[in-house]
Amino acid sequence: MNETPQAVLLTPSSDFVQSLARGLAVIRAFDGTRPELGLSEVSRATGLTRATARRFLLTLVRLGYVRQDGSRFSLRARVLELGYSYLSALSLPELAQPHMEALVAEVNESSSIAVLDDTDIVYVVRVPTSRIMSITIAVGTRLPAYATSMGRVLLAALDADTLEDRLSRMEIRPLSPTTVTDLDALRSELEHVRTRGWAAVDQELELGVRSAAVPIRDASGTVSAAMNVSVHASRMTMQELRKQVLPSLLRAAEAIEVELGSVAAPGARRISLESESSNDRKDGT
Repeated sequence: MNETPQAVLLTPSSDFVQSLARGLAVIRAFDGTRPELGLSEVSRATGLTRATARRFLLTLVRLGYVRQDGSRFSLRARVLELGYSYLSALSLPELAQPHMEALVAEVNESSSIAVLDDTDIVYVVRVPTSRIMSITIAVGTRLPAYATSMGRVLLAALDADTLEDRLSRMEIRPLSPTTVTDLDALRSELEHVRTRGWAAVDQELELGVRSAAVPIRDASGTVSAAMNVSVHASRMTMQELRKQVLPSLLRAAEAIEVELGSVAAPGARRISLESESSNDRKDGT
């Protein structure tokens, strides 16, 4: 998932400030797997020349966003200010946290909330238990929407034209042996998610990780975020995930929506859940 930051690849226009895009691309070159980079590594990650990358790095050093240690660079804590303005304006994390903590205490599994950012999801709240993934998940982590339960909930909520635009720009590749990579199959799965009101993913992002997710609607009834519970495959089957975790996840989402003032009808969630339970009894899965 370490790709050239998208900002550098955008075509400039009269309303496009390329220097800002390049500066943001330099910041985004650093992540959990690359917390410290040299000049050549930043140049490769962003597609900028070494000279240009150096100017941006030294500017960010002077502004306090990047630390320089000899020939190595890393982000400073001040970078958090760039995201804090968004989070501070978003009441969801503060309202959701106690409900998520109660959910995690009940099911003894990790829970997260994410929003859709173009073709990725971005984590905005996380209440972890034990670590089950090879990568570190934290607030600000980005993952491809197509292979995650929260991503599918959020993609399914888009209108048809917007969804097709996002799908056309996704680089869909197998992240595990079970990842759905066929676009038609993915569209079909998103339709199922739209109909039943929740999504479940079985080891598509990473082997050993299963998750279920539900939408969170804002005061207007629009799906603005998704909340999930993730489990290790050795601890829970998909059927157990649906029967033991999903009802609690749905109740937590409804409680959060009440605080957000959502106009969504919670009964729709319960009907979808009962329908899926009926299917489980029929096919024995």
